[in-house]
Amino acid sequence: MRVTKGAQIVAGTALLALAVAACGGGGATTGNPASGGAGDTPVRMELGEPQNLLVPSNTTESEGAEVLAAVFEPLVNYDENKQVVLAAAESIESTDNKVYTIKLKPYTWQDGTPVEAQNYVDAWNYAANQDNAQGAGYFFGRVEGYADLNPGEGKQVTTKEMKGLKAVDNSTLQVTLTAPFSQFKTMLGYTAFYPLPKSAFGADGKVTQEYGEKPIGQGLFKLDKPYKKGTDQAIDLSVYDKFPAKKPTGWTKLQFKLYNSSETAYNDLQADNVDIHDSLPASAISSAKTALGDRYQDQPDAGVGYIGFPLKYSDEYKDVKVREAISMAIDRKTIAETVFTGTRSPADDFINPAIDGYRQGACQACQYNPTKAKEQYAAAKGPAKLELGYNADGGHKEWIEAAANNLRANLGVEVTVKPFEKFANILDDLDAKKYKGMFRMGWAIDYPSAENYLTPIFSTGAIKTGSNYAGYSNKEFDDTVAKGDQAATPEEGLKFYQQADDILIKDLPYIPVYFYRNNSGYSTKVKNVKINLLNQVEWADVEKA
Repeated sequence: MRVTKGAQIVAGTALLALAVAACGGGGATTGNPASGGAGDTPVRMELGEPQNLLVPSNTTESEGAEVLAAVFEPLVNYDENKQVVLAAAESIESTDNKVYTIKLKPYTWQDGTPVEAQNYVDAWNYAANQDNAQGAGYFFGRVEGYADLNPGEGKQVTTKEMKGLKAVDNSTLQVTLTAPFSQFKTMLGYTAFYPLPKSAFGADGKVTQEYGEKPIGQGLFKLDKPYKKGTDQAIDLSVYDKFPAKKPTGWTKLQFKLYNSSETAYNDLQADNVDIHDSLPASAISSAKTALGDRYQDQPDAGVGYIGFPLKYSDEYKDVKVREAISMAIDRKTIAETVFTGTRSPADDFINPAIDGYRQGACQACQYNPTKAKEQYAAAKGPAKLELGYNADGGHKEWIEAAANNLRANLGVEVTVKPFEKFANILDDLDAKKYKGMFRMGWAIDYPSAENYLTPIFSTGAIKTGSNYAGYSNKEFDDTVAKGDQAATPEEGLKFYQQADDILIKDLPYIPVYFYRNNSGYSTKVKNVKINLLNQVEWADVEKA
């Protein structure tokens, strides 16, 4: 989901996305076969336009990840207690948290050929190779041999494979990491770790445009036709009849309808012109419960909404005292309670309360203190003019305007609010280092671990192939996260992740503004709609009303 570029980035105000993000619609047992025929009316879901073509290793934002989660089955999923549940993997074993053996269940590609361990090896090597410039490449940074595929800008890659990755046989994959990492099994539900069939690659070894327009997966749904980005207003899919796990009952067609406006999508939802809207705009939340009744859902979410600073690309925000002052000038409580009608909570940490590691009140600069903010901003000689960018297709206007008004009133500065038509547009400008203003950002977890709020967004390695849009780099932070990665147990690792969190709180490369809740709704034509921890729909459970 992008922010993942891994993480996942969040396109809608309620969509948890940077992203990185991979729950498919299957369990371990086969459900009732789907029914329906050529005239089967599709279940329709609201979606923003994906940033890129549909290639797993280059999909690090919420919109593309939602599509790919329907097309692919991840190695693992997560249950309601945030614990790993095996999906495409039969087993994942390690005695030292460094060498992992992954045995695969018998799946087939949607072209009928068997899924093999080499398909994972090929996909992961492609993702990790700097020459391929894949957005989620950094997720393979812990695999032995990653450095060989990433010698640095201007240096030639002399191999095509990571030495820590090999197919033992057709159904067994062995992964050797450079150091122990107790969270590796948990990571494997993320989009970047999907396999690719041999047909995905052209003669030059690159994933073809044709594949990116119509990816062949091994998941619940297959694309009916190529998706032409920038032209098509919908992505059409059908249930893959040889998918070995649970399938939906009573319907076989799925359509993602692409919208530039979350408000327009909400109007269509009320008119039954779209069936699922998983990120209701702030303007609709106050009335949605009455308008939708039991079809309105408000549930916990593990996402974080931020305001980010382009630290590496603009000197205006280089003084942490300026960033602290901006943070203290924002009235999070009023934004959460008034703009979002109580469906958000004020952020006071970089880790969401839904995940182990959160500490209430950890971020002192996240407390509203307009008097101190104004004094500190003046003393630090903060800029007289500020710009705050956001994506207009995600229902963010109201809270961004509220934050801008806080800054105007409490800092005495001129604030320009800059809307970008699509989420993809602001991501592209941030990627290209073209946009130099503050920016709205959101993080939807890729997997349930405190580490996922740290490495993909704020590590030095994530500047080039992650979601570090701030360009933030701190060796102490990187080293502390690495200690958490290499800890013998998750409990020990969490202590180091919290120490790394403390470094972020001190440096404030981003300002945490609110913790998400998932506010979604569905039409009168469907029922039993469930949205999982990764903010993706559990398609096999959806029924027609």
